[in-house]
Amino acid sequence: MNEAILMSASAKDIDFMVHGLYKFELFGQEVWITTSHVCIAIVMLVLVVFSVIANRKLAHAAEVPDTFQNVLELMVEKLSGIVESNMGSHAPKFTNYICTIFVFILVSNISGLFGLRPPTADYGTTFALAVITFVLIHVTKWRNQSFKTIWTDMCSPLPPWLPLWLPINLISEIAVPISLSLRLFANVLSGTVMMALVYGLLAKIAIIWPAALHVYFDLFSGAIQTYVFCMLTMTYITQSYGDEE
Repeated sequence: MNEAILMSASAKDIDFMVHGLYKFELFGQEVWITTSHVCIAIVMLVLVVFSVIANRKLAHAAEVPDTFQNVLELMVEKLSGIVESNMGSHAPKFTNYICTIFVFILVSNISGLFGLRPPTADYGTTFALAVITFVLIHVTKWRNQSFKTIWTDMCSPLPPWLPLWLPINLISEIAVPISLSLRLFANVLSGTVMMALVYGLLAKIAIIWPAALHVYFDLFSGAIQTYVFCMLTMTYITQSYGDEE
C-alpha cells in the first residue's frame, strides 16, 4: 500500500531518499558524494563558524555580558551540568565529547527547518556516531577494569569458570552501537518521511499549518532524541568504570 501511494501521480514529487551527487574512484572503488555528505559539511561549517565567533566572544568577555554572551554561558553551563550530574567525578574527561555530539546531533536534527535533509536521517551518520561511542566505552572499560573483572562480568550470572552466557553477553555488547544508531536514525527518518508526505500529498493545502508539524518532528522530537543518545552514552561510559565508586 505504501509503495502504491508513493508511486501514485499525486505523489510524484515526494522525495526523501539519499541521492548521489558526484562519484570518483578511490583505490579502484567507486565512491559517491551524496546529499548526506553535503548536509553534514554544511552543519559542520555552521558549527565551526559559530565556535570561532563564540571563542572570540568569550576570550574578550565583557564585564556586563550582552545577549549573545549570556546565551553562550547558559549553553555551556547547562550542558556541563547535565554531564556532571550523570557522570559525577568522571565528567571532566568526557564533557567535551558529550557536548560536541550533543550540539552536532541537535543541529543535524533541526536542519530540516532550513531545507536540508537531516544528516541523522542517514544510517551511515548515526552508526558512525554510535561506533565512536562504542569504542570509547570499551577503551574506558579496559583501562579501568582488570581482565578478570571483565571476564567475570561477561560470564555473569554464572561463575567465570562456566562461560555459557558468554555468547549472549557478547551479543548484548555488540547490540549497543546498533540500538543507539537505529533509535536515532529511525526517529529522525520517520519525521523526514512524514514531512515529505505532507508536502508531496498535500502540497495544495500545505500552507502555514505544517509549521506545527515541524515544531514537533524537527524541534521537539529532535531535541528528545539528542538527549536520549547522549544520556545513553553517558550511562554506558559510567558503567564501564565498574564498581570503583
